[in-house]
Amino acid sequence: MRIEQQAPKTRLPVPGCLLAMFPEEEEPDNDTSLHDGRIRSFKHERGNWATYVYFPYPPDEDFMELLEELLEVAGARGVLLTQQREFHLSVSQTVVLKHHWIQPFTESLKGGLTSCKRFVCSAGSLRVYSNAERTRTFLGMEVSAGHAQLAEIMKMVDKTMIEFRLDTFYKDPSFHVSLAWCVGDFTAQLKECLKELQGLVDHHEEGAFLLTLDCQELRCRAGNKTFSFPLQS
Repeated sequence: MRIEQQAPKTRLPVPGCLLAMFPEEEEPDNDTSLHDGRIRSFKHERGNWATYVYFPYPPDEDFMELLEELLEVAGARGVLLTQQREFHLSVSQTVVLKHHWIQPFTESLKGGLTSCKRFVCSAGSLRVYSNAERTRTFLGMEVSAGHAQLAEIMKMVDKTMIEFRLDTFYKDPSFHVSLAWCVGDFTAQLKECLKELQGLVDHHEEGAFLLTLDCQELRCRAGNKTFSFPLQS
């Protein structure tokens, strides 16, 4: 995900000897009815596992009430958003792992995080994002406190990505929690009503809403498998 255009760091080419080990690609699964109208960013291949690293955000009632208001106002302005099925803060891009890479990949992550301590970050400013292909638009809440600690975690994760010759995170990351999304490029339309949406955040019930995330456990999801890495107290 990016803010208009966040340029990813250069990825080293995978050696030909490794490529030769893997079977030919299957036809891409582009039936959008199978995944909420979303379009894959990469081709589906047997044995490939979409993988990303993140901090989970467990939503509370106050957050869900605010999100419902945001979606209602955006819809009234012509942007029909779908709330995320789950909420999290990514510290990696989504990359593709072969099944036999998963164990050494997660072991590498665990080894790099041994000295990392838990911390708290917060977010309160809405921002519009889109994926690289501009096939999806997102409404997110950008981190305002805890950026330095997240950047350190990102560097640790990047080391593992480099080790496996995968894409590292964005050069100038905008750490955020995605709230909702829609199919297509609705960046301009969503930005037009962003001030109104931010007003709902700033004047929510008794005061401004502030999303607070206790970063005590980093997670890695590879396909349907989730790995947890508790940080030091």
